[in-house]
Order: sequence, then structure tokens, then C-alpha cells
Amino acid sequence: MFTLNEVLEMTGTFRTAVVGLGSMGYGIAQSCLLAGLVTHGFDVVPAQVEKFRSEGGATGSLAEIAGLLDAAVIVVLNAAQTEDVLFGDNGVVPKMREGSVILACATVPPDFARNMADRCNARGIHYLDAPISGGAAKAARGQLSVMAAGSQDAFSAARPVLDAAAETVFELGTEAGAGSAMKAVNQLLAGVHIATMAEALTFGMTQGVPPEKFVEVISQCAGSSWMLENRAPHIVTGDYTPLSQVNIWPKDLGIVLDIAKSASFSAPITAAALQQFLAAAGMGLGGEDDAAVAKVYARNAGLTLPGDA
Repeated sequence: MFTLNEVLEMTGTFRTAVVGLGSMGYGIAQSCLLAGLVTHGFDVVPAQVEKFRSEGGATGSLAEIAGLLDAAVIVVLNAAQTEDVLFGDNGVVPKMREGSVILACATVPPDFARNMADRCNARGIHYLDAPISGGAAKAARGQLSVMAAGSQDAFSAARPVLDAAAETVFELGTEAGAGSAMKAVNQLLAGVHIATMAEALTFGMTQGVPPEKFVEVISQCAGSSWMLENRAPHIVTGDYTPLSQVNIWPKDLGIVLDIAKSASFSAPITAAALQQFLAAAGMGLGGEDDAAVAKVYARNAGLTLPGDA
């Protein structure tokens, strides 16, 4: 009778674990599975784990299979959760074998990424600073953009996961932190674009422009953006099922402003967008889709958005 670890070891295939089966992590796990990688999925929500296993995800606890992993993809909310998964009481890094790789995908400060890389490297584990962009749909199709930095050995070790989950991999240097710095730039723009979309859409309503007409016209004009085209339809349908939550933006834009402060850089537009997301969270909308920031503008202007009574 073989143990679980013996059975897994005998398969001889590339084995990865995706920790964090939210909207992005679940898509990454699905893409890895579709690419033929033996893929384990873990999350604090047991139903997500069971759902993934029902689709073909591998079984076994993280503690049981950690020593057999070629890669662990960490797609949690923030730096604190990333550190806990890697080095907490049940941290995965001390259990992984030398030469395996961590792909750290959360939006975190560059200094944090460098610290995690140093701690992983000290144990013979490669670390790829690998923030992601593209949304849940692209994650499920293996079409993410990855802003990655790390040693060539880290890139090589992570290549099967990158090939499975990403359409574009930007190799931003050999030192961790460069990927997180680029992700901060992206998040500055993305957060501002969402808030500005909400401002423009509700401004249009005050001028008699219905939200659906706003989307039809502006998405074909110079004022459009990827975020406008992706998020404004949520407002039109009144569907705020969270694909990306309001609560993400106080964290991400807060990281941007912390980095800006350390660089003595003024970022007033980012600060203004952050205040709108904080207002949305204060209204109890933190768990809704981030397009719900439009409700802040609607409330202040006395407007009724689609789907609202």
C-alpha cells in the first residue's frame, strides 16, 4: 500500500499548487489544469477547494504535498497573507524542496517582495515576483499579463505555470521588486480609471445621458479605457457581483501612495480616487464589484442607478 506522497512522486509530472482560489486564482488553477499540470487548489473557503477538485484538481493537504511541488502560486489578498502562506505557522516554503519556485502574485510593496525573495533564496527556493493583470475571464483562459522579476533560474522553474496562465510575460529584471513596482504603476492607472469612469457616467446622467448610451458611445471614443469598457456594463445592468471588489482599492492605492511618499512624489489624482473607494467601503459596499464606486457619486448627486429602487 503506497502513501499519498509516494503515489504523487511516482507520477513524475509537473506539480503546482495555487493558494487562493478567488476570481483570479481560480482561473489560474483552471488554466494550469487545462495545460496538463497536476494542480492542487487551496483556499480558506472549503467550497472553493471542493469545487476545484470536482473539476479535476488534485487532492491532498498542502502540508502533505508541499515537498513534492515544483511550483506554488500565491494569489492571496495582500502582503500579510502572502507572508503567512510562505512562512507562517503552516508556511509552505520550509516544506518545499530546493529548486522549486514560488510565484507571488499579490499586489505588494517592492520592498516586501525583495524581503520574501531573500528569505526564499536562503532556503534554496526560487522566488518570482509575479503580479498579474487581466481579470477573472483572462485568468480562466490562460491569457493573463504577468509583470515578473527574478533570476533566470526562477523564470525557468516557473515556465510551465507561466506558459499555462499567461498570454504575455514581461521580464522586468533579475531582482525581485521590479514586478511589484510595475504593478503599482498599473494599479494607479486602473484604480483612477474606475473612479473616473464612475464619475463620468454619473456626470452624464445629470445631463440626460443614460448609462447604456454612455457605454455605447464613449467606449468607441477617445475617452474610453479598458476599465471603462469592462466595468461600466456592470453599472448598466445593476449587477455588482464582485469580480474585483471595492475593498481591493484602498489596499492597492494605499500601496501606491506609500511608495509615492517614500519617493517624495506627489500623487494627488491617486489620492482623490482612493477617497472615493474609501467612501464606497464606508457605505457598506466593500464586498461589491468595484464598479459600485459609482454609487458614491449617485448618492451625492441624488441619482438613481439602474437596478436601484
